[in-house]
Amino acid sequence: MKIAILGYGTVGSGVYEILTSSSSACASRFHVHAVLIRKNKPKTLPIMVDDIEDILSSDVEAVVEAMGGIEPAHTYIKKCLEHKKHVVTANKAVVAKYMREFTALAKENDVSFLFEASTGGGIPWIHAIENVKRIDSIRQFHGIFNGTSNYILDHMYKDNAEFSDILKKAQELGYAEADPSADIDGFDIQNKLQISASIAFECYIPNTFPVFGIRNVTKTDIEFFKEKNRILKLIATAAIHDDTYHCSIEPRLYPLGSLEASVPENFNLASIHGVTIGDLKFYGQGAGKLPTANAVIQDLIDIIEKKAHAVLLDKDLNYHPSQRPASYWIRTKSMPLEQLPNITVKVHAYLGHTYYFIQGITTDQMHAIMQNIQQEDKHAFMAAWEEDYD
Repeated sequence: MKIAILGYGTVGSGVYEILTSSSSACASRFHVHAVLIRKNKPKTLPIMVDDIEDILSSDVEAVVEAMGGIEPAHTYIKKCLEHKKHVVTANKAVVAKYMREFTALAKENDVSFLFEASTGGGIPWIHAIENVKRIDSIRQFHGIFNGTSNYILDHMYKDNAEFSDILKKAQELGYAEADPSADIDGFDIQNKLQISASIAFECYIPNTFPVFGIRNVTKTDIEFFKEKNRILKLIATAAIHDDTYHCSIEPRLYPLGSLEASVPENFNLASIHGVTIGDLKFYGQGAGKLPTANAVIQDLIDIIEKKAHAVLLDKDLNYHPSQRPASYWIRTKSMPLEQLPNITVKVHAYLGHTYYFIQGITTDQMHAIMQNIQQEDKHAFMAAWEEDYD
């Protein structure tokens, strides 16, 4: 199969490296015809081009979009599908925003639009959802879907270090961007949760659910939770009930010894629950050059082997605020207790900080209250604790 790669950054170069490696078992099945780079960039490979029309007008059968961002990725993917070329992408942002448009275009032009690498990096997470759905209906899933945030929380715990110090180290290692907002504020996971929930629940899920990241977590918070034998993780959760769904992203406290608490470094752990299969967990590298490129090539192999991937987005589901009571730890200088009628609140002092343990509140209520709290205390932090506190 003749392919083209759009972009030659981390993922694009990884795909090229694997496909042109003599040690790769799949190398002989694909021929990289062209690599698209930005105009005025040096052409370090003879097959590099800087005009998408060179690819659209060629006999390339499949295109790997590895540019990232929304534009021009959206326009290029759309044009490739309209020119009856299969498209594989690792671009979670553009998939989350334009999934319906791309899947419709692919069906209209009798080509494939695949995006395994957009969620979970090298973990075959989208494939797992599809396989479970062949027999079961999926009622819920959750997981650690961001390696950067997990690296930060893991090393704050292990090294007894401040957030800023570990973030700087993560940036030096290439785990975090110069602007780490997408990772630490939960927006990267938001895209992944949109994609995962849309596939699992067969309905396009917009990005209108509660999101709270780890930007405000401190060394003192980690020490306080450690004394209670809990480890903090940034968790995405989705569930469906009848014709409604609920999604959220928030820091969550897990007991020592649990699988989630044990996930180290920049690894991910995704868990899914099927009606007959029960609980399944998938662990591995959620990002990185070669793991992500591997997932891209898995999609290319599926195309060449004509393996079907039915992306159905035809259900009509409505978002419903969570009705399930939960518990939260809140660290703040300004707790509006008047907003918590009929809810149990316990107050704890620790190293000069005040922590509130709140029971009997729902996720959406807690996120709404935290938005109000942060208008007065921009450094406030919260973490979910599902078990009863004693």
